[in-house]
Amino acid sequence: MGDLDLAQPSLLGRLFRRRSPPERLVLTRFMILRLLGGVYTVAFPVLFFQALPLFGHDGLLPADAYLERVRAAGVGFWKLPSLFVFGISDGLLRALAGLGAVLGALCAVGVTHWTLLVVLWALYLSFVHVGQVWMGYGWDIQLCETGFLAIFLALGAGREPPRVVVWLFRWLIVRIMLGAGLIKLRGDPCWRELTCLDYHFETQPLPNPLSALFHAAPHWVHAAGVAGNHVAELVAPIFVFTSRRLRRIAGAVMLALQITLILSGNLSFLNWLTLVPILACFDDAVWKRILPGALVRRAEAAPATRRAAKIAGGVAFAVVAYLSIAVVVNLVSDSQQMNTSFEPFELVNTYGAFGSVGKERDEIVFEGTRDERPDDDAHWIAYEWKCKPGDPDRRPCVVSPYHLRLDWQIWFAAMGGPDEAPWTVHLVSKLLHGDAATLGLLAGDPFAATPPRWIRARLYRYQLARPGEASHWHRTFLHEWLPPLSVDHPALREFLEAYGWH
Repeated sequence: MGDLDLAQPSLLGRLFRRRSPPERLVLTRFMILRLLGGVYTVAFPVLFFQALPLFGHDGLLPADAYLERVRAAGVGFWKLPSLFVFGISDGLLRALAGLGAVLGALCAVGVTHWTLLVVLWALYLSFVHVGQVWMGYGWDIQLCETGFLAIFLALGAGREPPRVVVWLFRWLIVRIMLGAGLIKLRGDPCWRELTCLDYHFETQPLPNPLSALFHAAPHWVHAAGVAGNHVAELVAPIFVFTSRRLRRIAGAVMLALQITLILSGNLSFLNWLTLVPILACFDDAVWKRILPGALVRRAEAAPATRRAAKIAGGVAFAVVAYLSIAVVVNLVSDSQQMNTSFEPFELVNTYGAFGSVGKERDEIVFEGTRDERPDDDAHWIAYEWKCKPGDPDRRPCVVSPYHLRLDWQIWFAAMGGPDEAPWTVHLVSKLLHGDAATLGLLAGDPFAATPPRWIRARLYRYQLARPGEASHWHRTFLHEWLPPLSVDHPALREFLEAYGWH
């Protein structure tokens, strides 16, 4: 006993020592809401500039006609929650998109009252439910769910946020990551064989200028990247609800994956949006090391959470817990669905990305001619997309976090035929009429406001050139995707009439 060093804590003392004080989350809320505001500030301008040519009254898939079919089928607001159920016009689409952009910018600079976030959530949900294929991406419903949780996080501004709501953000990132990881393991064998990245950078929807460098890396680098992806999506989420230190490490791993994806391609605002719940893995002890001192001091002086905010957070927790049952069942199912909601308000969803990876890149090239005969001797001029590969000599662009929805849908259309994407025929009709709104979705009008007499679509296979080559792409003609069509072509007129287009 005389040799016992009383200065050292005993075994019992170490086992039963007082727990560290609970983590502070005021700065975490600050970071989450401002980044979310930044995402809204991108997402709504996308709609402001693209909604009318895509699903306005004269758009490629008019929303007003869609709502007429919905009403005829007896579907009302509670099955299709959207403000546009009560009335829709081009002016209203543009006005609400503009309002969303303004409110998103206010949120990004610090105006984060919960009522503002309710409006942002309701506006974006309204667009999602009338946008049809144009608003059918996983990040659209992910923004709806993230925006819903943000309403409760904003309660009691200036005070400690409801802790349970931060847990809900952590639960969101767990589901996002596990959904993406599991759909990969159950989907394309290349994820299990560690070969998917041998193709992904070339065949992803919109490569950027760095994609060729990533694609040119040796196989062992790609294999290591796939392994790292599995760690970030399947291992890191396991530690989100463990100790503070392990949660921070898990957050850093998931953050690194999203940054890599941002650097290697144009995946719209998906990765920026996914960063939002990842930020919930870090508490104020982390943020105070990088944020301004005045902000840190205000956060440290913030009083405790109001009782009303705790109650509201508890209600949100109960709703999310109940709605998560179907999501968890889906995650453990052999027939896992991805990017799906099991209820109409998109409150708790299941996610996933790149369950399959294309091994080859096929692209549709639309060409027009003013010549009378649309044969191979005619002078054909190609339409260029804003960012998708077209002219092999054109450098890949940087557009993310902005979302070019037509460019993305053309990428999907190339995987099938015109019957599977009938809006592409409507697109041809718009181009034959020189529709200015539709041309605004493209890189420009190669016919200088005098529409061509004929338009055709051809399918090419594209391959990324090696870094340093003169061209950025190599391409090979495969086959005709759409035959030459003119304004008065009987087949075109019959097709448009069948769909109620004009």
